[in-house]
Amino acid sequence: MKVCTTPQSEEEFQAYYLLRWQMLRKPWQQAPGSEKDEFEQQAIHRMCLDEENNVVAVGRLHRSGQFSAEIRFMAVAEGQQGKGLGKLIIQALEQEARKLGITEISLNARENAVPFYTRLGYQNQGFSHWLFDSIRHDKMVKSLEAHSGHQFSLADELQSTWHQTIPMSRAMDIRVCFYDGQEMITHCDPDFNKNLHHTMFAGSIYTLATLTGWGYVYMQLREQGLDGDIVLAEGNIRYLAPIKGPAYAKTSTQMASGEVSPLRQGKRARFHVEVRVASGDRAAASFTGSYVVLPKSA
Repeated sequence: MKVCTTPQSEEEFQAYYLLRWQMLRKPWQQAPGSEKDEFEQQAIHRMCLDEENNVVAVGRLHRSGQFSAEIRFMAVAEGQQGKGLGKLIIQALEQEARKLGITEISLNARENAVPFYTRLGYQNQGFSHWLFDSIRHDKMVKSLEAHSGHQFSLADELQSTWHQTIPMSRAMDIRVCFYDGQEMITHCDPDFNKNLHHTMFAGSIYTLATLTGWGYVYMQLREQGLDGDIVLAEGNIRYLAPIKGPAYAKTSTQMASGEVSPLRQGKRARFHVEVRVASGDRAAASFTGSYVVLPKSA
């Protein structure tokens, strides 16, 4: 059985890029390294492994805007075509895109791959470009619906609360792109939050992380039908790498601790929330926040 996963270790990435080069560059006498571009650190990478953990299919998605993304470098190993591996990669990338609030995916398909993408719901927009002066590519586009597990009502309520009470959140266009009761993902306008180096402003990263943690606590209260004043008691952030592309922040029940039960006795509740901010698979900033919920009567 083939497994679709994310490359993690240096060894896994070497095997991932090797297949990409072997299938997409080597036949046209292109040197190793030509299979990479400037978006690798901003991208979502997926690969399929066979029973012996050999990489047999790869694909990549990177965000081109707050609500748009591109799929590139799709490849399936020799002898593995026709087994549904390409479809597995596309489905995995699309699932991640939905959680990140992506509403449109585009790609450039080689002429012989156009029927494959058409079957998966991509619309052919016509000629895009020639690769190596010999391989025709057509641009194809697909509109995505929101993730089926997303709780629209609660997400819209939190987003409205932010935009009505915190002017900076509205200016940054911070949005809840995914919440299913277990995981929360937010994103913001990439152009507004850039600094002079064309990377995300450190203050914007901190604000996105802080409000994502605050929002997670808000959701826990709403899920229990409770209310309270949420305040950040302590926040710490580690900036791990610059964010060059559109960013998102993520937290979940596995990254948080705390109980709402003290509020039922009119006492303060405390939560500890970890938030990761990234552009692709790897975290570019790690935030930990301690939040206190004050009973309304206090």
